[in-house]
Amino acid sequence: MSALMPSVPRVDAGATVSVSAAGRLHLGFLDPSGTLGRRFGSLGLMVDHFQTEVVIASAARDEWHADSAAAAAQLDRAIAHVQRLREQCGRGAPLALRLRSVLPAHAGLGSGTQLALAVGRAFARWQGLDVPTPTLAAWLDRGRRSGIGIAGFDQGGLLVDGGPSADGTPAPLLARMALPEAWRIVVVLDPRLQGLSGALEAGAIAALPPFARTEAAELCHQVLMRVLPGAADGAFAPFAAGINRMQELLGTHFAPAQGGSPLTSASVGRLLQWVRAQAGDQAATGQSSWGPTGFAIVPSAAAAQRLLDDARAAGVIDPALALHVVAARNRGATVRSATAR
Repeated sequence: MSALMPSVPRVDAGATVSVSAAGRLHLGFLDPSGTLGRRFGSLGLMVDHFQTEVVIASAARDEWHADSAAAAAQLDRAIAHVQRLREQCGRGAPLALRLRSVLPAHAGLGSGTQLALAVGRAFARWQGLDVPTPTLAAWLDRGRRSGIGIAGFDQGGLLVDGGPSADGTPAPLLARMALPEAWRIVVVLDPRLQGLSGALEAGAIAALPPFARTEAAELCHQVLMRVLPGAADGAFAPFAAGINRMQELLGTHFAPAQGGSPLTSASVGRLLQWVRAQAGDQAATGQSSWGPTGFAIVPSAAAAQRLLDDARAAGVIDPALALHVVAARNRGATVRSATAR
């Protein structure tokens, strides 16, 4: 059992705690091979509309519920997280857990980390424990490569992490800022496919050739001198140019693990290639993590609507794709407690 955590006032018997965690886009690693001395490092963005929602309440005995088929498919993972949390903090009171909604699994939206942290935060709040999110992530074995989902759970926004240390310490958060409120993200989902995860992901990364030192240096420059200043100043063109160059370099590097393509889904790839040709640096396009989810960040809701209208007229949207226009989420997860009467 771990050392005792500081306590906050324990919730009353019969209390219910709900946690809603947003999806995230992983916009790219900074140094996938560590050729500059520290491996990974990530740029990411939390987005609205997509969410995992977990509810925990007191019960006479353990109860596990899911409100949809997608949630039912992830229920075993949630149960395993509860058991691990009980081992870590030494508190095993019975509870009722309900998954109201979940992020699509293995789609590039950070479903695994957000589920773990939503369960972890709901459990900790229900038990009256003041446990930092990075500690919950460590207990639940999250954040081995990227810290974006962990920091994003707490703060939302556009985030940069410094990659995990050589001893496995989770990646530190280096920068966080709000994305301009007017900007929009067209999120493109291909429900027919899933990205790599777990052992397959680790094996794919290990099989790739080293990422060139000069290209890692360029990625760092793009983030530090184009992406972050563009977001801070509300200057869309340099922000988009930086994202597009990052995606170009990383797409080429990861293509051998994705059937030779920079994007996992051919349908997503065709649409985003058309967007790049039409919009240039008035759209930041690419793939989140291993996909298949793609994205196009544009400067306004009107620009997003024009883009979709023109893409439909051009016939470049595969009917099987699901497209959503969303805003950046510039705040952390929502945590609510209520006492039964």
